[in-house]
Amino acid sequence: MDSSSIQLAGSEIGAIEQTQDRLRIHFSRAIIVKTMTGSTEKTLWWQAGDLLLDAPELVGDLPAAPVTCAGGDIDDNIYTYRDMIPLPLESRGAIRLALTLQGDLPPLIASGRAIRLEMHDTPKYQHHIRDE
Repeated sequence: MDSSSIQLAGSEIGAIEQTQDRLRIHFSRAIIVKTMTGSTEKTLWWQAGDLLLDAPELVGDLPAAPVTCAGGDIDDNIYTYRDMIPLPLESRGAIRLALTLQGDLPPLIASGRAIRLEMHDTPKYQHHIRDE
């Protein structure tokens, strides 16, 4: 089965915007790891996209962007996605995200009642990930 996920560590956040209804985290360069059925190697890609959190409740202040993500967790009801975001992602319920950021910045922590990921344009191939 083919699968894809965004690797949070190293993904670049170009903008972070909050309104009363939504928190938008714009990945200007999200790192995507793809696994294809029958292949022992994974491939690395990049693509732009928006992570959207409905009815956000933010802990602390929004960090200034651009910034590079260092990792983090997305809690989707009973599931926790650690250091990655599955593709596709769209869910409702008890949602929480805690993204760690490179540099001397506090984490971006927010909760909400729905989350979805909207990818833009076409993914760009980078290289194969070979086991050493």
